[in-house]
Amino acid sequence: MQRVGFTIFPGYSMMGLAVISVFDLANMLAEKPVYDVRLLSESGGLVQSSVGMRIETEAFDAADYDTLIIGGGTEIAPPSPGLTAFLRETPQRRRRTASICTGAFVLAEAGLLDGRRATTHWFHARHLQALFPKVKVDEDRIFVIDGPIYTSAGMTAGIDLALALIEEDLGLEIARSVARKLVVYHRRAGGQSQFSALLELEPKSDRIQSALAYAKRNLHSRLTVEQLAEAAHLSPRQFSRAFHAETGQSPAKAVEHLRIEEARMMMEQRTRPIDSIARDTGFSDRDHMRRAFLRAFGQPPQVIRRNARGEARI
Repeated sequence: MQRVGFTIFPGYSMMGLAVISVFDLANMLAEKPVYDVRLLSESGGLVQSSVGMRIETEAFDAADYDTLIIGGGTEIAPPSPGLTAFLRETPQRRRRTASICTGAFVLAEAGLLDGRRATTHWFHARHLQALFPKVKVDEDRIFVIDGPIYTSAGMTAGIDLALALIEEDLGLEIARSVARKLVVYHRRAGGQSQFSALLELEPKSDRIQSALAYAKRNLHSRLTVEQLAEAAHLSPRQFSRAFHAETGQSPAKAVEHLRIEEARMMMEQRTRPIDSIARDTGFSDRDHMRRAFLRAFGQPPQVIRRNARGEARI
């Protein structure tokens, strides 16, 4: 039996505990106890979540864990010295170490992400990169696997990560069956950018917001900087400077993200030809759209459509 240690700390998010249900269902469907899941904390006993609920835990010990998972919290705070020491002192006694959402900050503080690719919730990704420059932050992935280190994006992405762990251990069919039981995608297509390019940009001024709203309404058009600047009532030079200062992106890159987001939704929800979708979302042709999808999602449009149809039949 594989021991899985799920580590929490004061202020943890209850949503992250959904991961435990994934392992529980895997035990049920495998028809034998594969995973022995333990809730851990530095001192043991009751630990209070961000919503005030408390849950019983075991204290850190010297036991070997096949997989150690660090839960996330709604706020980012430095981990306790005890938690950091626990992570640093026990890597040789576990096969895998994983984090959910902001738990990546805990792994980074312990030095476990140095030189590795990792992800966290898109809202905190740039903060993670700024605090820990040795980490290669990939802010658009649902989860990232780099050697023995596994990191996931937001709280629900912990379910995606747990399914990947189960597929690694027990095979594809068990992982698919668990996903069916949970009524979730076995493999979610795309990255975090699907949860709104507009949310990721977060412009601060009404002028830049107006330009983005104009772009969203006119994705079928060419959308030059001059057009966007006019919608924002700024000169092209003023607009480009203000846009980058508020969003951290160039207008061209932001527009491409909006086009990709719209095209992806159309690919998943409709049966229209790919050429037609490419035209209606402002891509010059299907090859241009394909290259954009590969950059954003690591998959071509046809695969994303096929995955969406396959999951819809589950």
